[in-house]
Amino acid sequence: MDQTKHIATIMRILKSARNTFQTPSLTKIAEITRDPFKVLISCILSLRTKDAVTAKASARLYAIADDVNSMVNLDARTIQKAIYPVGFYKTKAKTIKHICERLLKEYGGIVPDTIEELLTFSGVGRKTANIVLVYGFNKKGLPIDIHCHRIPNRLGWITTKTPAETEILLRKSLPKRYWNDFNTLFVQFGQHICKPVSPFCSTCPISGYCQKKGVIKHR
Repeated sequence: MDQTKHIATIMRILKSARNTFQTPSLTKIAEITRDPFKVLISCILSLRTKDAVTAKASARLYAIADDVNSMVNLDARTIQKAIYPVGFYKTKAKTIKHICERLLKEYGGIVPDTIEELLTFSGVGRKTANIVLVYGFNKKGLPIDIHCHRIPNRLGWITTKTPAETEILLRKSLPKRYWNDFNTLFVQFGQHICKPVSPFCSTCPISGYCQKKGVIKHR
C-alpha cells in the first residue's frame, strides 16, 4: 500500500494537535523575531543540544548582542560564556564569530536567502540552511533533523538511511504546500509521541496510518 496517499490526512491531524505540544525553540524564535540572523545563530546553537538549553543560551547571547554588528565585536570567550552549556560551545563560539565576520564583509550584514549561499558558511549544513529559509525567510525548504528522518520512515512514506536521503525523497513525494509546516509538526510529534525508543503508539493520533517500521517495542 502506498502510505504517501495519507499525507494530507496525517498533516491535518498533526496540525490540529499542534497546540497540545510544546513549540520547538527555533519556531518560537522565528515567530517572535522574524529575524533570519537570529534563526541562523540559534540553529547553530541547537545542534546536538536540547531545546530548552538552546532557548536559554539564545536569550543570554541576544541580551548582550542582538544583531550581526554588535555580535561581531564580541570575543570568542564572551560568546562561549553566554552560550554555555550548549554542545560544543567552544567550537560554536568560533563558528558564530566567523559567520558574523563573513556576513559583514561579503553580504553587508544581511543573511543570504538561498540554500546554495548559506551552505558556503562554515558550520552550516543542509538542515541549518533549510531552517533559515523556512523560519527566517518563510521560503520553501525541508529541514530534516532526527525526528523528520525517523518518522517518515516509520510511517512507511520512504525507506532511507540518512537525513540527506530523506530530504531528497521527501522533496519528490511531499507536496510543497506542507514543506514549511513539516519540521515544526514532526519535531513536536517526535519529542512527545513518536519517540525514538518505545513510542506512545497507544495514544498516537495517526497510529492507524503508520506501518510502524523499525518499531520493536511501543507503549
